[in-house]
Amino acid sequence: MKKFDDELETEPASREKTESAGRKQLIFLIGAAVVLFAALIFLVMLFAPKKERNDDPTDGAVEEETENQTAGMADDMTEDQEDPQNATAGSMSTEMGTSVDVAEILSAGTVAETEGVTYGIDVAKYQGTIDWQQVAASGIDFVMVRVGYRTQKTGEICADSNARYNMQEAQANGIKVGAYFFSTAVTREEAIEEADWVADYISQYQITYPVAYNCEGFENEESRQYGLSQTERTDLAIIFLNEIYGHGYTPMFYASKNELQGDAKWDTSRLEQIYRIWVSQYPAVPYPDTPSSDYQGTHAMWQYTNQASIPGIPRPADVDIAYFGYAGTADAQNSEKPDAAVADAEALMNFTEVNETVTAKEKTNLRDIPSQGDDSTVVTVLSNGETAVRTGVSDSGWSRVEYNGSVYYAVSNYLTTDLNYKVPAAEGSGDGIKTKFTETNDLMTAKIEVNLRTLPSVTNPDAVVVAVLHNGETVTRTGINTEYGWSRVEYNGQTLYCISSYLTAAE
Repeated sequence: MKKFDDELETEPASREKTESAGRKQLIFLIGAAVVLFAALIFLVMLFAPKKERNDDPTDGAVEEETENQTAGMADDMTEDQEDPQNATAGSMSTEMGTSVDVAEILSAGTVAETEGVTYGIDVAKYQGTIDWQQVAASGIDFVMVRVGYRTQKTGEICADSNARYNMQEAQANGIKVGAYFFSTAVTREEAIEEADWVADYISQYQITYPVAYNCEGFENEESRQYGLSQTERTDLAIIFLNEIYGHGYTPMFYASKNELQGDAKWDTSRLEQIYRIWVSQYPAVPYPDTPSSDYQGTHAMWQYTNQASIPGIPRPADVDIAYFGYAGTADAQNSEKPDAAVADAEALMNFTEVNETVTAKEKTNLRDIPSQGDDSTVVTVLSNGETAVRTGVSDSGWSRVEYNGSVYYAVSNYLTTDLNYKVPAAEGSGDGIKTKFTETNDLMTAKIEVNLRTLPSVTNPDAVVVAVLHNGETVTRTGINTEYGWSRVEYNGQTLYCISSYLTAAE
């Protein structure tokens, strides 16, 4: 024991070194273990399966915060993009393009695409009331329906008055439907608002073909877009089209060849990387004699004329060729059935609102639409002494009236606000025509079209329609009656009569 004690007493420095080394080794091992444990926890958290959103209110709150942060970043990026002086605008647009799967965006719909050419038209209220059964029988595959527009000055979003009717009837007759919107957005918020409005408006219809962005008139000083740079306008189009894509529709950009070629009015080189392009270019000799557009850029649809005559459409229409088609028809995104839509009878006319009581000068037909063509129906007759309330007057010679609780249309010249008006006594003449004409010698044509009758009357059963004068055809007007609104014309060697307000001076 003594020896042992002596040994302990004689080696204190050696023992301290040994103890110190041991402590250091222990600390090192503990530190290493802590680091290893932390690394293990990190790896477990990294590769552990994530909980479904909203499983835990805390998880939901965290995810919502993350989304809000992302949205803020997107807002900042858009502000850069809308600033034409920002040097990063171009590169930011490229990033937007590459962040989207182009193949996906070009076929965002749920219906499989087919190769080959399909034939279509694009229409708005200016084509009037369309007989879609006749259009379908003519072989048209698809229609691009204008669903609405934002006004040029006030910025109000308006629906095309025949949009629902056109989508409803085209769909019912087996014609595949696409849509387009006329934009005048000047801010990111307005572009998103337009796209959301369109998506909601078309959600109850089977939209198979693309949804297109159309923007024109921006160089007009009265346009609210006047002064926007080309980059700013392109940015707004991209925002609209991305939003449309987010709603599950295939986006497409429409413009004329002159605006697209060489990035003349739009940043076409940006747009065509992401979206289908719909180009309008009207050759002197239309398709199929001119087999393709001479627009140099990539395009998926070509509008080759705006002067096509199509069975069932009363006015000239735009005609399109799409270099793609669809094997089936898309389902409506909203399963709720839309209310039945009727055609806007006043689509082709500008009615000034009035509120006045009228009677017939003698008697006049009250029709369901403001037309004397085969598409209109005489519902009843208003006679002198009976009264109706006139609520609108058009510059094309029609009055909208309320009679016995219903709305009808009558030729304005047959009506008067003089409720004591007496029918003039008949004056005999050699030709048996009571209506007196002031002699004229004018070359005239129809504003659109007008019936030519054997007598200046629409009520006399002997006033037979023997011809229809179309815009571009000319007649010589030899007499005019301003009281009743009739013209006497020479047509193919015959003396016939028509309503003066349907005529215009020929060029």
